[in-house]
Amino acid sequence: GYSSQEHKMDTNEIKIRPATEADAAEILNIYAPYITDTAITFEYTVPSVQEFEQRISNTLQTYPYLVAEIDNEIVGYTYASLFRERCAYQWAVEVSIYVKKTAKKMGIGKKLYQTLETILSLQNITNLYACIADTTEEDLHLTKDSMLFHQRLGYRQVGTCAQCGYKFHRWYDIVWMEKHIQSHTIPPENIKTFEEIREMVKTQYHL
Repeated sequence: GYSSQEHKMDTNEIKIRPATEADAAEILNIYAPYITDTAITFEYTVPSVQEFEQRISNTLQTYPYLVAEIDNEIVGYTYASLFRERCAYQWAVEVSIYVKKTAKKMGIGKKLYQTLETILSLQNITNLYACIADTTEEDLHLTKDSMLFHQRLGYRQVGTCAQCGYKFHRWYDIVWMEKHIQSHTIPPENIKTFEEIREMVKTQYHL
């Protein structure tokens, strides 16, 4: 029978480390069901492993791309990306997170995001934005779970784009959620790349 103990685990068992291109296939296995079965991502087709390797390496040129492991198996991942192209936006990033469907409610997402925030603050990032699919009526493809998860971690809703994504024969909204992770100084600190600050957090996060 089901035991509530199954979901109660010491978060120390969850190891966070940077992704490498070699992780692409394992990460894609987590992401693919979100494409084929949900409206959480607005992608239609599952990318190739090669394309995913490229996405990881492109991200790591500037931002963290992290995986969570339990017993050497990847159970979730998170990364940051450019929020907008123009120079004045450089202190803002968009964040994304995906946890293996069978590993929900174990504290994996929270630990991934906390580590991501620590790194981004060392990079002198101030603003985080999450772009989340939303619907007035929950269905088989979309629930409110992602919004609630972000709210619990201190994000607030700052905008809605109505019926802007079409998937599974219906229109979905997106909601923008925002979190400030440090104060806005004048002038702001220069942005550092993930590589530049990696040494500073190496021992703490096995980076």
